[in-house]
Amino acid sequence: MTGSVEYEPVSVKAVLAEMKDTAELMIDLSYSAVLFGSPAVAEEVLALEDRMDVLQMRARMSLLMAARSPEDAEALAPVLGVVGATEKISDAAGDIAKVVLEEIGLPDALRSVLPEAIETVARADLTTESPYAGRDLADVNLETETGVRVIAIRRGGGRAGEDDAPNRDDAPNRDDAAGLARGEWLLNPDRDTVLRAGDVLVLRGLEESVASVSEAASGEPYEPPAEAESEIADLERAVDAIVLMKNVSEVAVDLAYGAVLYDSEALAEEVAELEAEVDALESRFEAWTLRAAARVDDPVSLRGLVHLAGSTEVISDAALEIAEGVLRGLGTHPVVAEAVFESDEVVVRVTVASGSALDGASLGEREVSTNTGMRVVAVRHADAEGDAWEVSPGPETTLAAGDVFVAKGTRSGSERIAALAGDDSLDVANTD
Repeated sequence: MTGSVEYEPVSVKAVLAEMKDTAELMIDLSYSAVLFGSPAVAEEVLALEDRMDVLQMRARMSLLMAARSPEDAEALAPVLGVVGATEKISDAAGDIAKVVLEEIGLPDALRSVLPEAIETVARADLTTESPYAGRDLADVNLETETGVRVIAIRRGGGRAGEDDAPNRDDAPNRDDAAGLARGEWLLNPDRDTVLRAGDVLVLRGLEESVASVSEAASGEPYEPPAEAESEIADLERAVDAIVLMKNVSEVAVDLAYGAVLYDSEALAEEVAELEAEVDALESRFEAWTLRAAARVDDPVSLRGLVHLAGSTEVISDAALEIAEGVLRGLGTHPVVAEAVFESDEVVVRVTVASGSALDGASLGEREVSTNTGMRVVAVRHADAEGDAWEVSPGPETTLAAGDVFVAKGTRSGSERIAALAGDDSLDVANTD
């Protein structure tokens, strides 16, 4: 990080919300950089990492100013924990991006299986001829029409890390409507955000839908990575382990924020179990990688896998740190819960009502993700014993009246998924 950071009065809630949004965006972008072997996307991750360094410093300054007694310190300790853990996620994402920038070896087999493990994230340059150019997101209505979400915009393009004088009021390239200078990130575009020719759009959704939207935006066909397989069984197992580690660690982060938002010890305990699972996967990964190293022509080419596994494990550790305050009985400070809910991607807990569209239906049958823009990350079935959760449910997961699920997505999406579940108790403006 370069430059000085001076104390200025800021809303801790707003800073925490931006940190959460930035960290989650960085996870998406860093794995996408690996998937596509894209230095440009990797550079954007590092630019966001610099931004995160500033945010965490400002958050710590404000929290230190707020602590005036031992009681204040006890109440704010979990908040500091969330700040530190979110920064760890940022650092880990930056390390994943460096695997691409430093050209550390990665087997082609990894890039061929990643699309099956993640919601596709693509980078598209918006052209003047695009039907989206000059229209706001409400008018384009991508989320409802295609299930694809614009998760970030770099205004007017520009190279990651460029100094575009973003703090100068007289900057001639400033977009007055969005308050952005050319090259700046908009991490939480809303329905009023206007898409302009020259913008870089970061899209996320199902691959088929992302491909269609990307082509409409850029005028160029979307090209997924070519499939590749390894003839070395241990290497395939190591790659599969990393993919599973990634999936589990991302679910752990989602559930950790859910645990904080709802002060749920059951969700926090689930995060602890997921973190332990990632640790076990990493141990098996190490064994498979060492065995594979004896059979590949250039063992050094596996360095990238080792870096990726280590960074992914850090993300799961950070998830546990986010939930630690709940696990230790310290509860959730209101500023953290509000920040989580008011961030770009909200986490909601929904109960399935009898006779609703989701009662007796599977997630795939109702096309929940496509129709609402929300991703269901965990389900607690009404007939399950105790507080057992089904983590990372798939399209075949069937819901029933009384089931409770945690979903992640946009505020408007939370309204749609609550309507599908028949849960009219969900107060999207003020969830407690």
